Amino acid sequence: MVTSLQEQRGTPRPIHRNIHITQIASYRLPPAGIVSILHRITGAFVFLLLPFAIWMFDKSVTSEVSYAQFSSAFAAGLGLFPGWLVKIVAFALIWAYLLHLCSGIRHLWMDATHEVDLAFGRWSAIAAMAIGTLIAFAVGIKLFVL
Repeated sequence: MVTSLQEQRGTPRPIHRNIHITQIASYRLPPAGIVSILHRITGAFVFLLLPFAIWMFDKSVTSEVSYAQFSSAFAAGLGLFPGWLVKIVAFALIWAYLLHLCSGIRHLWMDATHEVDLAFGRWSAIAAMAIGTLIAFAVGIKLFVL
């Protein structure tokens, strides 16, 4: 009779079950899982705010007058929306884009090199989140302070 190594040692085999909806708050997702979910959320966010991004690009490059309107939207506001809210939405778009970009590069690297072990998944997920966040906050300082 053939038995597994765990059964020979006397340790029980692990039982893997799906989590219930009530356990979601206490479930610890690994960094790779967090990055995977964030990649999907930021992709949807960037897609939904694409008209706003196109409007910002159009206003910033069309003419000097439209650039003045573009810059005044961050200071005085845009219609009913105050300037600080326009800045926050622009910062959220920048952050979402950078997180999506960094995690996309991570996925491309994993596809190209076939590095899919747990250690690489963990540190590359942390690196993708850290790099995207650091660049976003550097741009945010320029947006809010300077």
